[in-house]
Amino acid sequence: VLCTICDLTIASERAISGQVGPKMGSVDPGYGTALLARVVGEKKAREMWYLCRRYSAAEALAMGLVNAVVPHERLDAEVQQWCDEIGDKSPTAIAIAKRSFNMDTAHQSGIAGMGLYALKLYYETEESREGVRAFQDKRKPDFRRYAK
Repeated sequence: VLCTICDLTIASERAISGQVGPKMGSVDPGYGTALLARVVGEKKAREMWYLCRRYSAAEALAMGLVNAVVPHERLDAEVQQWCDEIGDKSPTAIAIAKRSFNMDTAHQSGIAGMGLYALKLYYETEESREGVRAFQDKRKPDFRRYAK
């Protein structure tokens, strides 16, 4: 879920969020999954990754995935208002706050590097290629044959 890695997220009332990776043979190998669990809780994060369901903007707000939901026609104006408000603050104080928020996840960059290497190996498998082909062919992938 892309909005997980953003510092702040404002969604249109029309927005739909969800994870699609496992449906097409892909996965986030570390940081994104851990951060999602931090934001929505581990059980909900696992549900999102394992089931690949779609969530409305209101559901995303209730889970803490987004900060605000606004009428679609107000989205650009709302984003600009938030940017203007942040722009009025001390840039150094904001930078320190951002580093402070990220401090407890800094160690995950090494884990993410290892995960990216594992993901590269996975993308070379027939299982991964089946997911990509199914996505391109607009059909349901046959992953059951790869279950161990």
